[in-house]
Order: sequence, then structure tokens, then C-alpha cells
Amino acid sequence: MIQVNELKKEYIQKGQMITAVNSISFEVEKGEFFSLLGPNGAGKTTTISILSTILSPTSGNVLINKINVEEDPHKIRQHIGVIFQDPSLDDRLSAQENMDFHGRLYGMSPADRLRRSELLLKMVDLWDRKNSLVRTFSGGMKRRLEIARGLMHRPLLLILDEPTIGLDPKSRRDIWHYIHEARKEWGMTILLTTHYLEEADGADRVAIMNKGKIVAMDTPSKLKQSLGPGLVTLEIPPDKMDQVKNTLLTFYDVRHFSLETESTLKFPMPSSVSSPAVFLQSLPPVLTGFSVGTPTLDDVFISLTGDQQSINI
Repeated sequence: MIQVNELKKEYIQKGQMITAVNSISFEVEKGEFFSLLGPNGAGKTTTISILSTILSPTSGNVLINKINVEEDPHKIRQHIGVIFQDPSLDDRLSAQENMDFHGRLYGMSPADRLRRSELLLKMVDLWDRKNSLVRTFSGGMKRRLEIARGLMHRPLLLILDEPTIGLDPKSRRDIWHYIHEARKEWGMTILLTTHYLEEADGADRVAIMNKGKIVAMDTPSKLKQSLGPGLVTLEIPPDKMDQVKNTLLTFYDVRHFSLETESTLKFPMPSSVSSPAVFLQSLPPVLTGFSVGTPTLDDVFISLTGDQQSINI
């Protein structure tokens, strides 16, 4: 469904050349749920803007359903639905009018517009408010309407840029229920960016971007396995930190870790450790806390994009 090859986007800011996307390549299969993660400024939104024909690439090429986004952007738009970070509804129209207007833009017949509007507004629990002006809706209701509108023309690819940002947990759960129902109905492909990493945990594959490049790409389970069998958290008095760091370096060659607070170290369990108990006994008796947890996608994200510290040799 998506083929991205050596995609680059540069622009000039205050007289300086900025590379927002730096020669990235990836593919997304038809029907796949693919998530693109990264910190602010990593290049995710720029990438999505190119895929949705809003921006033109500096170099490289992008195909959606085998159509080049630069050569035939109009045809691309017929195949995709986009839910942006910022609201894009007309709040002076009713829910039904927003749906109908969207259907008209996509050339849907009056009968099809009525049928799809009713089906989708019922799906997102807004049928009883179909004649209410959007300006009277809560944030969660507006987001549900945007999801319904994005599905109106049965897109082959649904692009979601932070679709649940600012919503409460129940609204987020409901929205994902609606999206997955639509995905099952006609085999829709999903491309997601999100800062809620538990949403990306349900993806078939995840790509992590940092500073314009893709730094990792695999299934969520394999990305988590890349951190090893466990993630160690040590609580250490600040004045004993160097002593523990030196022990980690000397005996286990631990050189990189996350310094979450001035008294907390977090790092993957060294592969040479036979058991957590043995590992604990080998450390200086100055710890105020010790735990080993299963790596999460958040841990993978931080290890690849966060402020990693290194032990000086």
C-alpha cells in the first residue's frame, strides 16, 4: 500500500538549511496497521504531510497503492483518509452536514451519502446528535465525528496523526474500537503517529524516527526483546552514583543507561548475568532500591530517542 524510497525533505529556516526527513525508506503492506513513532521534531508529521500530498518531497519517491504522490496527487486523495492533529471540522455545520459535504467532495451519490452517514454516525454514537451544530460538541464528540468523516468514502489507507491527543481513556478506547471495526470491514490499511505508545503496541509493525531518520523498525514484541530479558532500575544515593557506575562498567561493561533522576539508573540487564539475585549481590551495598521489569515500548522509545547517558572511560 505504501512504498517510501530514500525520502528526503529539506527547507530553509532563518537562512539555514534544515533536514526534516533524511533519506528514509519503508514499506507498508495492504491491510497492515503500521505505527510511526518519534519525539517532537523527529520528522513524523512531515512524512505524513508528504504521504497525504500536502508537502512535496525534496528528493526520493513515494507510492501509495502504486500511484506516485507527485505525479497524481488528486488520485492519491481519492484513496486516503486523514485525521490530523488539529480539528478540521466546520463547527458552523451540523454533524450530518459535515458528513454530507465530505461525501460530495469525494463524488458520492446522494443515496450513498445518506446511507454511509447514518451507518457511521451510529457507529460512533452520534446519530442522535446528527442535526446539532458541531460547535456544541465536546472534544471527544468532535474527534469521533472526525473519525466517521474520515471513513465516509471507505479509504484504502487511513492516516492518523495523533488521533486521540487530549482525549480521556474511554474516548480513546472507543475511537480505536471504531477504527478497527472499519479496518476489518474492508481491509483498510492504517498509518498511525501517536505519543500514546500503548496505542502503537497494537500495531503489526512500528518504525521509530529520530532526527529525521528511522532508527528501528520491527514488530512491537521484537523491538521490546531487543532490550534483553529485563530492564534494571537502581535507586542509588547521589553521592554513591559514581561507585555503582564504575562497578557496572568494570564487571558488566554497562556503558549506556537512562538517568531518570539524579538517584535513578535504568539499563538493560547485562547478558552475562545468570539471575537478578546474583546480579544484585555483585553490586555495592549502597542501593536503596532494585527492580527488574519487562521492557515496554516506552523503554524502547526512550533507549533509541531519549537522553541517553554514557559512562566515561
